[in-house]
Amino acid sequence: MRDATRGLRLLFEGQRWAVRHGRDWRFGMVPALITFVGYAGALVALAVWADDLAAWATPFADHWPSPWAGVVRGLLTAVLVGGGLLLAVLSFTAVTLLVGQPFYEAIAERVDRAEGGVPRGPERSLWRELWISARDGARVLLRVAAFAAALFAAGFLPAVGQTVVPVIGCGVSGFFLTLELAGVALQRRDVPLRDRFRLLRGRLPMVLGFGVPLVLAFLLPLVAVVLMPGAVAGATLLARELLPAPPASPIPEPSASPAPTPTLTPGPPPPTPPASAPSAPPPPEGAAWTDGKKPPR
Repeated sequence: MRDATRGLRLLFEGQRWAVRHGRDWRFGMVPALITFVGYAGALVALAVWADDLAAWATPFADHWPSPWAGVVRGLLTAVLVGGGLLLAVLSFTAVTLLVGQPFYEAIAERVDRAEGGVPRGPERSLWRELWISARDGARVLLRVAAFAAALFAAGFLPAVGQTVVPVIGCGVSGFFLTLELAGVALQRRDVPLRDRFRLLRGRLPMVLGFGVPLVLAFLLPLVAVVLMPGAVAGATLLARELLPAPPASPIPEPSASPAPTPTLTPGPPPPTPPASAPSAPPPPEGAAWTDGKKPPR
């Protein structure tokens, strides 16, 4: 429970950071607004042309008796519109992060700098960053689609499909939404997608405390546009919780009174001994010695 509360607190801290930095907040809403307008136009077009798409997909029902052709095509129309809406909800964050990669990268960097900074990751070009984001986003969307298909099938189970499945669906959506948002900061730390899954599963209550309220808020129109910059800032704070920076090595304290190093003064050089006098040559034979005696024979 403490971890879940911590995740909710990080979400609010991210939104508060965005409000305090109004310029970053306004710039961060631009990619979300562009994506929202594009998705809204696509959904309106789908709703308008859904009947024609259903009729085009079911030519075999042209000669069916009266209610059955309409029932089948009406169900297919509902599936098309509902599936398009579900796909828009699931992919909105990934597409927004891809469109606004430079904006959200700058927000994550400013949050990291305000919290003490992180070691610089590998230097990559913008196109390389976009490619990594698109590749990881596609992998996440494939996993989300698999979970969504399983939960959609489980929704037809009596009792369970109306009570347990929606709760599990909110949890799964919150997990993957947090994974996509924290990917901006974790990619700067050069953490691959597989390790991101491991990090988030290790702190699952905190991840759900962050992501589930955000999923519920994103269901309201235009709320995702307003909350997206703060969501990226909060996910950066969450990434710092998941992968804290290594502590700096402590600096040893100096001793109270270090002993002075004695200074040696060079003395005078030692006297050079006088050179010894050369020995006298032996007297020649027959010469007298100094004592007056002759040398022995």
